[in-house]
Amino acid sequence: MRIRRISAAVAITAAGALAISACAPGGSTGDNGDDSGLVEGSSITAAWNQAFYSMNGNTSFGNATANNNINYLVLDGFNYYNNTPELVKNESFGSYELVSEDPLVVTYTIADGVKWSDGTDVDAADLLLNWAALSRSLDTPDFDPGEFTDPETGEFTDAFPTDVVYFDSGATPDAGLGLVSKTPEVSEDGKSITLEYDKPFVDWELSFPSPLPAHVVGKKALELEDAAEAKQAVIDAIQNEDAAALAPISSFWNGGFNFTAMPDDPDLVVGSGPYVISNFEADQFITLTANPEYAGENSPNIEEITIRFIPDPLAAVQALENGEVDIIQPQATADLVTALDAIDDITVATSLGGTYEHVDLQFDKGKNPENIFKDPKVREAFLKTIPRQEIVDTLIKPIIGDDAILRDSQLFVPGAEGYDESAASNTSADFAEVDIEGAKALLAESGITDTSVCILYASNNPRRVNEFSLIQQSAAEAGFEVTDCGSEDWGGLLGTPGAYDASLFGWQSTSLGVTNSLPTFQTGAINNLNYYSNDEVDSIVAELNTTFDSAKQIELQAQMDKALWEDFYGVTIFQFPEVTAFSGRVEGIESSILAPTVFWNAWDWSVTGAE
Repeated sequence: MRIRRISAAVAITAAGALAISACAPGGSTGDNGDDSGLVEGSSITAAWNQAFYSMNGNTSFGNATANNNINYLVLDGFNYYNNTPELVKNESFGSYELVSEDPLVVTYTIADGVKWSDGTDVDAADLLLNWAALSRSLDTPDFDPGEFTDPETGEFTDAFPTDVVYFDSGATPDAGLGLVSKTPEVSEDGKSITLEYDKPFVDWELSFPSPLPAHVVGKKALELEDAAEAKQAVIDAIQNEDAAALAPISSFWNGGFNFTAMPDDPDLVVGSGPYVISNFEADQFITLTANPEYAGENSPNIEEITIRFIPDPLAAVQALENGEVDIIQPQATADLVTALDAIDDITVATSLGGTYEHVDLQFDKGKNPENIFKDPKVREAFLKTIPRQEIVDTLIKPIIGDDAILRDSQLFVPGAEGYDESAASNTSADFAEVDIEGAKALLAESGITDTSVCILYASNNPRRVNEFSLIQQSAAEAGFEVTDCGSEDWGGLLGTPGAYDASLFGWQSTSLGVTNSLPTFQTGAINNLNYYSNDEVDSIVAELNTTFDSAKQIELQAQMDKALWEDFYGVTIFQFPEVTAFSGRVEGIESSILAPTVFWNAWDWSVTGAE
């Protein structure tokens, strides 16, 4: 018998997130005689629509859902979101203490017995490197890496200067760890660091993500063999602001953990989470195995989880029906829902997700020789041609019915407090329907001679292919020559100069913080991949970062939303429908509205024994 569950999505904040009400499942007891719940020899297979390519999700290159789903399970941290969603302190990894509110001072301490998967202790060296990378306080001033980025891959080229300190974290001096300009103090026992913020930061509790192994970075960057020596070398380089050592350290932090198949060097997959990467076949699958050194509270039940990369939603459904995979959460399409309806003995959960579809325009360094979207008239003209309502009606409504609506805000989720007021006061209504004649007039006024617009999108995603086709046809009526920059490797190209003129993809909410979406729009921030810069927007971002009053936060976000639409930043289209399906072989599957969605509690998954 087929089981179908439909979850209603409910907005609970104005900070760019939705939430579904659900209970977090508990772990099961295994048959191996200990209390961990791990069942020796147990294995399952899940599917995802994009291949993994970086174990560092804190760079502009690696910051992608496909990477962070895996990194969430192999790199432990101080907190995470459950599927309520609420922030859970992970005190088995470490604790953090608010020492002072004014000035804002926070101490992070690693718990006793926490080790990397190679047996090395996790300690203050890892935390200090995390600060250096995510604050960029030690970076070489005024360095621009743009000319050293490969337009084909999005990675830094071999011509990148070897004497430059540059951490590719997108940190800015008025948000997150960018506000911690002074080098943190390290405790005498080497397990804690204390950070003092230059000014209060509203989401300080979310500003310190999972660290990477400092001993691995030190060994590779400084050509050292001993882990303890390498850790100390990293500490010394940071505390002494030694640019000669920090240059190779930053370079390795940026690119050393990028790989598209199982690396020959086992140091590159050293992790601290419940799982470690044990096998990786390029473009096929990645396998995670229970970390034998993990002693935290989130010990897994299943020994091995393999994640197959299946971009085509219908192929994922076929794999589920054939028993080749146990869990899928593909890009939702009408055909997908129909196909799932025909399968017995599976559970399907459908809801609105925390991801939204949008089109962004390149404000600088686009592919068009005339840098077409520097002109606001051309930006407005192009946005008038995007068939937002047609995309929703033809591609999304068949999946979730009348719940499929246009999203009319860059910052607020439909249904969230502040959304209706912001949508009414911004200019999104000007782009609700296609206006070809208005676009033609603006294009003529601009004087632009090269109307080519190359759009970057996931070429192996059927829904995005359909969206691209609809946009291409509509824009052509106004005189734009829309060309295809689609790529299977689109994620790594988003921040690459000269790679495209417009992009079509989805942003996924990772937290409930008020600053969750701000790095997308702030000049130079990690998610600002289209070289957007607006003084008014930057000023609002800086104020939001230090505003603790919720009513004022909503007011500021509405002001920012209005400014973005009036600047023709791009258009939002729809909130993603989310479909999770799994077989009777597994239990404990409860997706979250926030990233990493279905993987948030993978340690609680268990095998039922059913076939």
